[in-house]
Amino acid sequence: MSAASERRILVVGSGGMLGTDLMAVLGDRDVTGLTRTQLDVTDATAALAAVEGFDVVINAAAYTRVDDAESDEATAYAVNALGAQNLARATAAHGATLVQFSTDYVFDGHATTPYAENAARDPRSAYGRTKAEGERLAVEADPTGVRIVRTAWLYGEHGSNFAKTMLRLAAERDTVDVVTDQVGQPTWTVDLAHQVVRMLDAGAPAGIYHGTNSGQASWYDFARSIFELGGHDPDRVKPTESALFVRPAPRPSYSVLGHDAWLAAAVEPPRGWREALAAAFSTGALGAQ
Repeated sequence: MSAASERRILVVGSGGMLGTDLMAVLGDRDVTGLTRTQLDVTDATAALAAVEGFDVVINAAAYTRVDDAESDEATAYAVNALGAQNLARATAAHGATLVQFSTDYVFDGHATTPYAENAARDPRSAYGRTKAEGERLAVEADPTGVRIVRTAWLYGEHGSNFAKTMLRLAAERDTVDVVTDQVGQPTWTVDLAHQVVRMLDAGAPAGIYHGTNSGQASWYDFARSIFELGGHDPDRVKPTESALFVRPAPRPSYSVLGHDAWLAAAVEPPRGWREALAAAFSTGALGAQ
């Protein structure tokens, strides 16, 4: 294979929040993007044809409507599980590397210490089940070519996300109620994109990696930081409990992921979430709405 910087890279799902930032971060590489309208990952024949000629495939295509998946698991499975399998079979056939994104929802959310990369999968939602199957099927199809990158609590400049919602609500409401009893790792899509590039450039081996910013926060902590950095009084964010917000899909109460695999691969883990959030504001990725 050619030098890391010369490899041909395909980003699948390039029109989404993460895909858009991947394309930007990879802008000085030989990169091609395909949106979901340009490539249907559930079409195995199309996936095989699309991957031909590429050295690396980064799959940012996903069904992410967590609540809708509870009543439409078949559609979520087609994209998240079979789509991952189709791309892994294609990379295996063409001798390419696949970076497959996954999620904290593959775990039960009941831990009290960070989930290790090799912790047992135990999803509690339809979305989590489909992403867990995507991991399994991808690795089964191309065991030496797949890098699973689990992420969580994504926010960024593109698409809808919690940070942008909080900034909008800051302009619309006097106060905002945000839960304190769900803990995770707010993760900037730009940082995740850079982490994937570092992983590829370092030649990190096949396996599972946790692509989340370091540290931990509750949604309440995250919201207060968003208000403060956005120029709003953080005391306008009021604490509440998730029991008051009943939704179809269960949310993990604990979504902190460990980063040992990065260290084992001699790759620096992602920086702290507070530092990343400040950078997102300072670069203009998040501005007061």
